[in-house]
This record gives sequence, C-alpha cells and structure tokens, in this order.
Amino acid sequence: MISQNDYDYFLPEKNLALEPSVPRDSSKIFIYDTIVNKIIFDHFYNLDKYLPKDSFMVMNNTKVLPARVTMKKESGGKVVVLLLVNEIVGNILPIIVDRKINVGEKIYFDQDNYLNVIDQKDNIFKVKFNFSRKHLFDLLKKYGAMPIPPYLKKSTLTRDELLKKYQTIIAKTDGSSAAPTASLHFTDDVFKKLDKRGIKRLFVTLHVGMGTFAPITSENIKEKKLHNEYYEVDNETLQSIKRLKSEEKKLVAVGTTVVRTLESEVQRRNFLSQRGPLHPESEKNLSSSLHPTNLFIFPPYDFKMVDAMITNFHLPKSSLMMLVEAFLQHKKAKRSLVELYDIAIKNDFRFYSFGDAMVII
Repeated sequence: MISQNDYDYFLPEKNLALEPSVPRDSSKIFIYDTIVNKIIFDHFYNLDKYLPKDSFMVMNNTKVLPARVTMKKESGGKVVVLLLVNEIVGNILPIIVDRKINVGEKIYFDQDNYLNVIDQKDNIFKVKFNFSRKHLFDLLKKYGAMPIPPYLKKSTLTRDELLKKYQTIIAKTDGSSAAPTASLHFTDDVFKKLDKRGIKRLFVTLHVGMGTFAPITSENIKEKKLHNEYYEVDNETLQSIKRLKSEEKKLVAVGTTVVRTLESEVQRRNFLSQRGPLHPESEKNLSSSLHPTNLFIFPPYDFKMVDAMITNFHLPKSSLMMLVEAFLQHKKAKRSLVELYDIAIKNDFRFYSFGDAMVII
C-alpha cells in the first residue's frame, strides 16, 4: 500500500527558491543517468549536452492567468478571490476566497463586471459569469495577480515581475492557475543549442490547477484519482509523436504535466497501436477540444510514452513526487527519489517552482 509518508523529506530554508535564477538558464541541473547510475551536476544552459542524440522534447504551452483578484462584495467589503480558471466548464468556475461570502450574492471586478455565487462545497464556491471567457481573461489580466504557491509569499518580486517571471517563454494558451515549472528554465539560447543538435520540440497543452501543489489524501489513494485538469493534444502533434516513436526516437517530457498529458492521451486513444495515419473519426474527436484527466501516476506504473524527463524538485508528500518515483522505478533506477533529493539538498540545489531542475535519462 502506498503512503504519502514515503515521500517526505526535510528542506532547509536556504534551499527554498523565492525567485528564479537570472538569467533563467543559469539554474543548476541535477542529471541522473539511470542506465549507469551516474549523477552529474551542471547548469541548465548546458542541457543540450545531456539529452540523448536521438531524442525529441514535448513541452506544455499553457499560459498562467493572473487569477488572484481583490474583488468587492455587494456590502462594499473586499474579498481576495482565487479563480480556478483551469476548471471552467461553460460559464461556471470554482473559486477559493479568503473570507465569508454567501450563495446568491455578487462579487465585483468593477461596477460593470461581476460574478454570481451559485454554490458552495466546503471551502470551494462556484460562480457564474455572464460574459465571454475571453472577457473574463481580459478582466484577470487587468485586475489580477499571479496565483503563486503559498511558499512564495515571502518573495520580494513585484506584481509586474511575477507576471513575467512566473510564465514560461513558450506560454501560448490561456488557462492555467499555476506554471508548468520545468519549462521556466528555458531560454532562446537553450533552444538554439538544442536546435543545433537536431532535438525537435513539440507542444501540448495542460492547464495546471492549484491541486498540483496539494498533499495526497487518503481519498486520492483509495480512488487512485487526482483533481481534474484539462488537456489538449492536437492531431498533428499526435501524428508527429507516433512517427518519431516508430523511428525509435526518445521522448523527453518537460515536466510532470506533460507526462500526465501524454499518458492520459495514450490511455484514452491507444493511438500508438494504430497502423498508419489516425483514422477520420479520431481526427474529428481531436479537433480543438479539451479533455479531462484525473490520472494519478504512482509506483508501479508502466509508462507507455515517456523515455526521459525534465522536472523540478517538488513538495514533500505530493503526487508529483510519486509520479517521478514511479518513473525512476520504471527505469529500474538504483536510487530512490528521496535519496536523490537528499543529495541535491546537501549540494545546495534550490527547490520548488523557482528552483533548479532534475533530468532523468
């Protein structure tokens, strides 16, 4: 029986990164070669030296919205609202607030734009908006702040700095409540070096939720499910992945969100087993639609898609640690993730969203 206590460790305060390295690619990387059980320390700007020559990368191009907003109640009082934009269904979305609000009332961005509170379950409220999703996103960009994780509250970065630094340079599709942090290290210079080595980049979208940072509960373990997140893999990308995998190229997933996206899609579609191009029905089903996934990857797990992984150092007892440990076991690694984290801590690696990176090959 798995236990979140197997994924606990102590992180000294000095190892907690409160802001990213400058420049981004000067962050450190912890390379673990599972084949020869070798550990190498370097900087991210040298990533191209360590990825297999016959590999290609898949990255998450989701864009974080500034979804933490100070709004006004009908009574005139203020309330800080975190909009879980990755969970929008139609014109309804869940929110978390810092003080009491009531079902039936309105909360206002400004005098012309408001949300109707329509439901409550524990500390999660559901609200309805009576305008377009694009207009909602425009309001967040005007009034909102980045929904950084609680451990970054001590960061001295300003709102404008966070808007830039808590966003990847490949961010394209609005919808995340949190950044896909493994991609925060990339710069144009890193991409140029990868291009010289012929390492192709493909993109998928998974809108990250704040549940990403939540500790695992007994309910998660019992049901073998996580919070819902929504993803999209377009047909052209799927065809490219299928072709490259058939050529025995190694798929390097940039971040746990990409791992969950690809493993969810292969479970949903089983497209790797289809001969030739995807048939028309499949293409129709894939047209610009988001699919939910609550896939919980923990040991043991038979990875169908991913051959190597770039990831950050994650919170104790989190689903992200379990996923990475499952990958280590899948690769028949000699060391556990907690062992690797202990080595990283002793060697002054920086942890969490703005921290350093780990490469598992």
